[in-house]
Amino acid sequence: MKRKPPHTPTTTIRPPAAEPPAPRLRRWARRRRRDAANHLLRGLCYGIGTGAAGLAFWWLQQHL
Repeated sequence: MKRKPPHTPTTTIRPPAAEPPAPRLRRWARRRRRDAANHLLRGLCYGIGTGAAGLAFWWLQQHL
C-alpha cells in the first residue's frame, strides 16, 4: 500500500489585519473611565480644600 504525501495547503494563511489605533484607544479609555473619574473627583476635592484653606488664612490675615 502506497503512502500519500502530507497535505500541503494551497492557500496562504494570513494573520488577521492589525486593528486601527482609534478603536483600540477607545477600548483602552472605556476600561479606565471609572479610574479617571475617581482621580478627577479626588483632585477636585483636594483643590477645593486647598482653596478654602488659603482663603480662610487670607481672610484671617486681613482681619487681624
